[in-house]
Amino acid sequence: MDLDSGYPWWAVSNGLPRTFAPLRQDLRCDVAVLGGGISGALVADELAAHGHDVVVVDRRTIGWGSTRASTALLQYEIDTPMVELARRYGEADALLAYRACADAIPRLQAKARELRDVGFARNASLYSASRQRDVRALRAEYELRRRHGFAVHWRDRDDVRAGYGFDAPAAILSELAARVDPYRMTYRLLARLQRRGAGVFDRTAITRIDATTRGVTLRTSEGHGIRAGHVVLAAGYEAQALLKQRVARNSSSYALVTEPIGRDALAALADTLVWETARPYLYLRSTDDDRLIAGGLDDAIDIPARRDARVRKKALALRRKLQRLWPALPLSIDFAWAGTFAETEDGLPFFGPHPQHGKRVLFAMAYGGNGITYSMLGAGLLRASIERRPHPLAALFSFSRLER
Repeated sequence: MDLDSGYPWWAVSNGLPRTFAPLRQDLRCDVAVLGGGISGALVADELAAHGHDVVVVDRRTIGWGSTRASTALLQYEIDTPMVELARRYGEADALLAYRACADAIPRLQAKARELRDVGFARNASLYSASRQRDVRALRAEYELRRRHGFAVHWRDRDDVRAGYGFDAPAAILSELAARVDPYRMTYRLLARLQRRGAGVFDRTAITRIDATTRGVTLRTSEGHGIRAGHVVLAAGYEAQALLKQRVARNSSSYALVTEPIGRDALAALADTLVWETARPYLYLRSTDDDRLIAGGLDDAIDIPARRDARVRKKALALRRKLQRLWPALPLSIDFAWAGTFAETEDGLPFFGPHPQHGKRVLFAMAYGGNGITYSMLGAGLLRASIERRPHPLAALFSFSRLER
């Protein structure tokens, strides 16, 4: 798949931090991870840290799939509100999902602290009502989260205007959120894995996967083989092609990064992620050098050439939306891009085996608006599956929930 268009900011700002070689020999390992983006890197890191011999393979250059196009807002807040999840699966499971995502953010912070210099910063998150008619549902969401101990605060129109400089009928301010450079974090994770003895190979296409009850054999386009106890398919949105069952809907999401604005001019936006109740929603965050990254205007286009042609028009529309909200901010577009985005019907990810492929083939589908948070959780869930241990999220984040 052609996963992005334009000039994704992370690849532009970081360049190519490190070169990994293609696979040119046969290998054996405990777990082969297919996908060298942030999801594959987090999964491989979790497995290797607990004694599993891991090999990571990507058919592209490392980080050049969806990772370089990610806007990397780290939130415990799922695109599906907690109230809606509770209606669908019950309050206990909704709480389980939200608390697990909340636990993932400090774990990502600890990981970033180990790696150093990956653009990680703790932020707050402001979830604003796009229209007056959204306030009632937003208030119900706030009350449910507050009742379960989440650090949230209600903000009315005057509070939003005074604190954040734009007009909205109301908002939920969450204390727990963060931001990161996902491209740099991916490279640092995989470089550390390689230094510790793991195999990391890019520009290596896997053309065949043969799984039995005892293991998995992978074959590359160059004829080399990998024999593994398990394989984890962390291939992002491309992994859907390996399932007969459609589990997510692909669309395109558009983003821009401004020229540096300055911390004083950004004010509260320097340390606050902002998103809204409208669907698709506008979302934004700052960068270490005081730019704004904004995204949204998702559409159903899943044809790369058509997506490519829309990048400039969508970027200008995003800037107009930002300018209406913050007319005093100097908003000059530096780079703009688009990427494939997939979301499940309920906003939750899928981690684990699918009946079509057996228990040795595991999927890491961190789909939705908080994919990096999901990947942090999914790494532990997949390790539990490989080690044949129970995990509290196994049922809710597995393909079995499709049968509910």
